[in-house]
Amino acid sequence: MSGIIGKKVGMTSLFDADGKNIPCTVIQAGPCVVTQIRTEEKDGYAAVQLGFDEAKEKNTTNSLKGHFAKANTTPKRKLVEFKTFPDAKQLGDVVDVTLFEEGEYVDVVGTSKGKGFQGVMKRHGFGGVGGATHGQHNRLRAPGSLGASSWPSRVFKGMRMAGRTGGDRVKIQNLQILKVYADQNLIVVSGSIPGAKGSYVVVDK
Repeated sequence: MSGIIGKKVGMTSLFDADGKNIPCTVIQAGPCVVTQIRTEEKDGYAAVQLGFDEAKEKNTTNSLKGHFAKANTTPKRKLVEFKTFPDAKQLGDVVDVTLFEEGEYVDVVGTSKGKGFQGVMKRHGFGGVGGATHGQHNRLRAPGSLGASSWPSRVFKGMRMAGRTGGDRVKIQNLQILKVYADQNLIVVSGSIPGAKGSYVVVDK
């Protein structure tokens, strides 16, 4: 599967030919540089590593400086491997939005917004303990019984409870590319994608 590394710019909307207003997301896709070629003989699998977004020299380790020097490119902040590309790639090659065409469908992977420690109503959509009568006190947003008694005398793993929410790797599938702006390295995809503005995303074909 081929693809590109990008950055979420924000959301907007477009009108289609029928006058329907379509919510969409703008992604700065590339340009990315090929920083490593994985081969079956040397690495046990075939893949192409891409680098995206400029990094400062002082914030780059010496080993990574040497890694980027082999590809004859400047240090990059984000590295991602892709399994296949329609044509053979060499170190230092540039991958940009010309990889995509308007109308085709892609998958977008991002990291969802972190919400911190949240209760069961926000985290899992619980309804809370209904009613405020019959001696209920500060129980409206409580999880209620956990279902454990003398057996098994413990809480089962995976029980939906309060905890840290968000900050997960999320893939949104089958988003249509509505516009490609090659001169600005921008693509516009239908719908929303995970992450905050400015966060990194991976667009898979």
